[in-house]
Amino acid sequence: MPTPTAEELGFDPEALRSKYRAERDKRMRPEGEAQFLATSGEYADYFEKDPYADENFHRDPLKVSIPIAIIGGGFAGLITAARLIEAGYTDLRILEIGADFGGTWYWNRYPGAQCDIKSYCYLPMLEETGYMPKEKYSFAPEIHAHLQRIAKNYGLYDRAIFQTEVKSIRWSADEQRWSIETNRGDDIRAQFVISATGPAFAPRLPGIPGIRDFEGRSFHTSRWDYEYIGGDNTGNLDKLADKTVAVIGTGAMAIQCVPHVGAAAKHLYVFQRTPSSVDEARQQPHRPGVGEEP
Repeated sequence: MPTPTAEELGFDPEALRSKYRAERDKRMRPEGEAQFLATSGEYADYFEKDPYADENFHRDPLKVSIPIAIIGGGFAGLITAARLIEAGYTDLRILEIGADFGGTWYWNRYPGAQCDIKSYCYLPMLEETGYMPKEKYSFAPEIHAHLQRIAKNYGLYDRAIFQTEVKSIRWSADEQRWSIETNRGDDIRAQFVISATGPAFAPRLPGIPGIRDFEGRSFHTSRWDYEYIGGDNTGNLDKLADKTVAVIGTGAMAIQCVPHVGAAAKHLYVFQRTPSSVDEARQQPHRPGVGEEP
C-alpha cells in the first residue's frame, strides 16, 4: 500500500516530526539526572522533616535476630510481608522511615493528590481485604487507608519498626547473617533481607542557583506543610490568603495541587519548563453491580 501524501493526510508528517524533535531538543539536558539536587547534605531538611510524624518520637535501640527483614513499608513491602505470612513465614520485621505504612502514599498528601490509574487495578489485595474502592480513580486518603487496612489485616503493625532509616546492610560470613545499621543505633541481624524501596523514596529539588537564598517557607510537595498552609487534601488552604506562592514544575503533583493553591493564595506563580499532557479522567463513583466501561 503506497504511503499517503501530505495532501491526502491533510498535514505534513515530516514537518510535524521536525517540530517535535525541535521541542524535544530544547528540553534535553546534557547533565541528565545531575540537573536535580539530592535532598541530602545541605538540603537534607527537605527529606528528613516528616510533617506527619511526632517529631519528639524516641525509642531505645533494638537488638534482635530474625529470619526475615523487609526494608520499606510501601506497596512492595506490604504485599511481600502479607504473602510471606500467608505462606507461614511469620517471624519478620518491616523497617520503614515513615511513621506509618504507605510508602509514596504516606508521603504524598498534598491537596488534590490522586492516582491516575484505575483504582480497581491499582489498589492491591482488594479481594483479600474485602474492600471496593469508592471511585474509579482513588484520592490519596483512600489509598493510604487501604494500605493501612492491609497492614491491620495481616498483623503487620506488630512487626513494624517505624521512623527508622536503614543506613547500611552488611553480610557477615562468620554469622551467616546480614547486619542492618540504622539511624537509631539498632543491632538487627537477619538471615534474609528483602529490599522493598522504590524510586519515589526521596524527593529531588530543581538545581536552581541560589535556591538556599530564598528566605520564605519552602518545601517539597511530598512533605506538604498543612500546619503552615491550612486546609487538607480537599483544599480550603485558608492560611494562604495573604501569601504569594511559587510552584516550580508542572508534573502530576502540580496539576493536582495548583488549582487548590491558586484558589486560596493571594497570588500564584507557576514556573513551567515543559507543558504536561492532560486528558479527561471521566471520574465516577463505584456503582455496585455495574461493571466498568470497556
